[in-house]
Amino acid sequence: MSKSSWLLAVPLLVLVAAPPIYAGESDEATLEILLGTLRSNRKALVAVNLALTDDEARSFWPVYDRYEKELAAIQDRLLAVIREYAANLTSMSDEEAEQLAGEYLQVETDHALLRESYLKPISEALPGVKVMRFYQIENKIMAILRYDVAATIPVVPEEPAPRGSE
Repeated sequence: MSKSSWLLAVPLLVLVAAPPIYAGESDEATLEILLGTLRSNRKALVAVNLALTDDEARSFWPVYDRYEKELAAIQDRLLAVIREYAANLTSMSDEEAEQLAGEYLQVETDHALLRESYLKPISEALPGVKVMRFYQIENKIMAILRYDVAATIPVVPEEPAPRGSE
């Protein structure tokens, strides 16, 4: 494994080692910590793994900061969907489940559109190989986050308990 691969892997392993996220108050705090850790380390992970020249850095970081701000807003929406899901896990109606699925898919669509919308500005700041490397780094970060969230949030029961029976 190359040095830059290790530099990316170690902080991401910290995210994977975070405690599981289940439907509960303390677990909501765990999710907040996970997202906070990701947000605070994301820029450092990108910096270490892109090895920008001074000129590239001057062009890239303002674009990246805008991207990261917009990404945080999308991640906040995802967190809201997860909170609503957790709050209604055992008593979700079909209509609520469909609405949440739609909200989740819209968040995913908006994330893809955001990434696509930044291709040109990032390409204007960096050479093509570093553009591709940036998107690979972003994919790895998101894969770790998705894995941790997917592995720890329970699947909605096939037959939710009737409302008021909890």
